[in-house]
Amino acid sequence: MAMDMTLNATTFVYSQIRRDSYFESILISCVDVYNDIVGSPNKLENNENKIRDRFLKLLQDLNFKQSHKLKNLKFDKETCENTGRADIRVLPTKAEYINDEEYYIIECKRLDSKNLYGTSGLNAEYVKNGICRFVSGYYSTYYGCNAMFGFVVEHVDMENDIVNNINSMLNVTMTNDHDVDVNANVIQQLCNQDFANSYPYSYLSTHTHISGKELVLYHLMFDFSNNIV
Repeated sequence: MAMDMTLNATTFVYSQIRRDSYFESILISCVDVYNDIVGSPNKLENNENKIRDRFLKLLQDLNFKQSHKLKNLKFDKETCENTGRADIRVLPTKAEYINDEEYYIIECKRLDSKNLYGTSGLNAEYVKNGICRFVSGYYSTYYGCNAMFGFVVEHVDMENDIVNNINSMLNVTMTNDHDVDVNANVIQQLCNQDFANSYPYSYLSTHTHISGKELVLYHLMFDFSNNIV
């Protein structure tokens, strides 16, 4: 019997993987932010930074932080990193001194249905100037895990047009926006995993970091196609 090698993110089976329950609890709150944004009558511009800023507005709101038990976290944007600026930094705060490097990073990228199998569209950007920024050490990874938010700005088939397309590029060497050849060094591709209260478009992937250590990336795909002006 021939083996079915069709790439499908919903059926890919993970072997052992290290999870971060604290970070997952933060990402659950980010899903609540998404639900608040898409439920609002206010429209969004097709602009990565402006969508990111809508997330931060709630994550920095005192009432939201209190209701979601986020009071011991600082959320800020455009944090200076090794050779770049991270979209969202999630800094746990404590009464005592905390290591200045002890934080999580969330990188945000827009996704659409154009140029699905090329290396120059938004989906390719998600890999070469998103995932690869963590793998290559362009962004730090103190806890061995970080997250990516995919802002879907057009009506798409999330699995076939987005996730499987991204997976198809994880072994491809591409040139990033600094004219450097990068590769995602994938160990396990994006696979649907329930870490965000049954939110359907939540995924995990694992990669070999430039240091040789394993890197875990959480992925949340947020559909804003009905909210874009």
